[in-house]
Amino acid sequence: NKGKRRETQYLDLARSSTWHKSHKTSKEKSISPQSTPGFRPFSVTMFSAFSHLSRHHQSSAPRVASAIGRRFFAAKAGQSEVVLVGCGAPNRGMGWYHAVQMLEGRCPSASLDYVVEPWFLGAGSTGPGGPEFGQWAKETTSAHGTSFLSSVADLPAPKEPRCALISGRTADNPRLLTECIAADCKTIYLEKPGAPTVKELQQMKEEAEKAGVAVLMGYNKNVCKYVRKTREFAETVPGSHVTFVSNNAYENTPESLGECFERNAEGMLKNMAIHELALLVSFYDVTVENIESVTADKEFSSMQTLPGPSGKEFTDFDKIKFTIKTKTGKEVSVAADRCGGTDSYATVTDANGEEVFRYWMPDEEDKKTVQELQAKYPTAMPYFFTQDPDYVTVKERVARHTVTGEEAEGVATIAIAVETLRVAEYLTPVLMEQLK
Repeated sequence: NKGKRRETQYLDLARSSTWHKSHKTSKEKSISPQSTPGFRPFSVTMFSAFSHLSRHHQSSAPRVASAIGRRFFAAKAGQSEVVLVGCGAPNRGMGWYHAVQMLEGRCPSASLDYVVEPWFLGAGSTGPGGPEFGQWAKETTSAHGTSFLSSVADLPAPKEPRCALISGRTADNPRLLTECIAADCKTIYLEKPGAPTVKELQQMKEEAEKAGVAVLMGYNKNVCKYVRKTREFAETVPGSHVTFVSNNAYENTPESLGECFERNAEGMLKNMAIHELALLVSFYDVTVENIESVTADKEFSSMQTLPGPSGKEFTDFDKIKFTIKTKTGKEVSVAADRCGGTDSYATVTDANGEEVFRYWMPDEEDKKTVQELQAKYPTAMPYFFTQDPDYVTVKERVARHTVTGEEAEGVATIAIAVETLRVAEYLTPVLMEQLK
């Protein structure tokens, strides 16, 4: 505790322009890391200001103070101090792409000040993806002053309203949310589905409410252009029926799908198609109690049992289509295909079943952006680019909410997420039984 107090004191001094201007040579040395009893780096695994300057350990304190100021207090007034928890590998992890968007300044209310990555800054540092992550972390620290840590516990106290963006493994989310609440986060942006089970997600919701922490979800399709335009058009068509279609670009081979099934062991409805279920909960009155019937399209759908890389077998849908009717008279369909390509879309049919509207994501307006991003990040996951503007929209609204308290319009709450996960758990065995 004494060491942490000294760290805090040192950082506060480093941030103070009055101290910076008034202390010269001898006084500068008197509070340097080497001469301050009990001083220690914030994390032995982080890419810290001190490791960055280790070759110049005899430098004067103002240089060290300046480096610390840039890194640990980058968020300006009117910005949220963002902590990305669970970055993943460059070009592969969703967390990495969230980081890229913030570092490029595309979310004005968000300042990415910290990245917490336990795996690649720990046991995975020398394994697959580890060296690439390490190189990217060094480049990011040098270019932007972002701090990389191996644990949420290593975070100092926030200086601006803090938002945690949790993008780690679903199984780790309950623990990570608890740690982020303890780290004085005002808001938590939680990637879907939030937790492995409804029980755990409900407990997380109650824990956050007790602490007064807002939890908003990364259900980016809730703010998508194609969803909005489809819903608006459907309202103009008597007896209309909407179908939401989601595609991924996995190879249609046992090896590719087996790896997908194992990596996303929670199952398609809790993973890939969870965005569409969130739309149903948000806009079509779908709850477990309000479902009158669910019917699988057996001609479209496919379920397989395949071995993953570990050799263990997993049973999941590689594609699924179903229609839900609610007790309140609404009807909506969802289709998801692991091997269907990179684009998602929605259709509207009229009362005779004729398709009268189809809107794609990305549309013609956004395809140019997709092409530019593909050229800039040629080895990144293709779906990052098709959903790129929506990721920006959700992050910016959450960050602005963190700073101003204004409603994050259209962004799903953890209450929506709980019901969405309930629906996913209800539908999975029902649809599997229908496809046997």
